[in-house]
Amino acid sequence: MNKVEKKRQREQHVVEEMIQLYCRKNHSKEERQGRKMCPVCQELSDYAKLRSQKCPFMEQKTFCANCKVHCYKPEKREQICQVMRFSGPRMILYHPFFAVWHLICSKKEKRNL
Repeated sequence: MNKVEKKRQREQHVVEEMIQLYCRKNHSKEERQGRKMCPVCQELSDYAKLRSQKCPFMEQKTFCANCKVHCYKPEKREQICQVMRFSGPRMILYHPFFAVWHLICSKKEKRNL
């Protein structure tokens, strides 16, 4: 597996974890019906994976927020922004490794610019 594919899989995993955290904290067990995510959040997760798989800029970018081209549909973009606003600060408690990794990558990107 090449470097870009590993990066793609790691990004997909982090986004899925953030959506799961959002869903777990904002949607009832009845909405989730015993699954990890409710149907709305599962659809968003599947959409995010699809967009990541088709991303032609994966080699250059660090995160979608830093990309010049926003490939999400407007309603999906608003949904993912809402998830990121909620889950981002909480990642340090639930997934500290991913939170620190994101912080380091963001600092490196700012330094390179």
